[in-house]
Amino acid sequence: MVTPQQVLEELKKVKYPGFARDIVSFGMVKDIEVGSRGVNVILAPTTARPEIVQQIRDAVAATVSQMPGVPAVEVSVIAPDQPPRRVQQGPSGVPGVAHVIAVASGKGGVGKSTVAVNLALALSQLGHRVGLLDADVYGPSVPLMLGLTERPQSTEDKRIIPLERFGLKVISLGLFIAEGTPVIWRGPMINKLLTQFLREVEWGELDYLVLDLPPGTGDAQLTITQQVPLDGGVIVTTPQDVALEDVKRGVKMFQQVNAPVLGVVENMSYYLCSGCGDRAELFGHGGGAAMAKQFDIPFLGELPLVREVREAGDNGKPLVAAQPEHPQSVAFRTIAQRVVDAVMARPAHALPTIH
Repeated sequence: MVTPQQVLEELKKVKYPGFARDIVSFGMVKDIEVGSRGVNVILAPTTARPEIVQQIRDAVAATVSQMPGVPAVEVSVIAPDQPPRRVQQGPSGVPGVAHVIAVASGKGGVGKSTVAVNLALALSQLGHRVGLLDADVYGPSVPLMLGLTERPQSTEDKRIIPLERFGLKVISLGLFIAEGTPVIWRGPMINKLLTQFLREVEWGELDYLVLDLPPGTGDAQLTITQQVPLDGGVIVTTPQDVALEDVKRGVKMFQQVNAPVLGVVENMSYYLCSGCGDRAELFGHGGGAAMAKQFDIPFLGELPLVREVREAGDNGKPLVAAQPEHPQSVAFRTIAQRVVDAVMARPAHALPTIH
């Protein structure tokens, strides 16, 4: 199955009639919808001449239909000042998935993806059926951390089959694009991709679907909260004040969209020298616990800065999977159990049902 980015690149081959420039550079491509039934390209021509519009429509349809993995093409035309057509969907559960947990951070560089991957693995080791959705579109690092290189396949009805690794079902944009390819997408394209990952992936029966959100409070977070009822968010931070200020915004974001915050994890809390055993608080200490107290949310635990965690992720074998008895792996399982306890403590009427 193609991605909106791949379709956009192909559309750069379609020239505006009478010009050397392509329709993408003219800003005519307003949105690209990719689904199991095919591709819908939404155009906003700057001309009212019907013959020119028809030429462009025909060229777009011909170009996209030649792409592998495109069963059908629809070309929609709107007025330049008209917003793209939207399929309005209220939050509804992901079929087969009992609980959805989002791992988020207010800024990058706090080890959010490392926590998300190892948390998912820890949940699996506790006996749960777990999926991991890499929603960090601009920096999809989950495939690298799990050692995944193959491209997902699709079913006969064009639904995506997630890859499986260490007992997890995994999907990520990084599995569909070449390594090092920059993702230069506008908000609507991100929304379509995340909707596709939630609605058109064969997740099967899962107890927990863990979402690795991008840092900040942007389009991806809004799409997720609009698409599925979250059982809660896990906020990852580091101790220093600049990280904590950003995380405050993340906590407030979850609160504003009525998604409960399950707790805060303080990553890189301190460095423990493997040689002498001395403890160094490189970024300060205790900020995560203080922030949790300030917002009256649980403090899930602190994780030290450990070389083995970085090495394991770089090698495609996360520490929880490679060394389950390592003290850091035990810490991740403790945090995972606290997350489960927080989910189970929610009122029964707030829990999603399996469809």
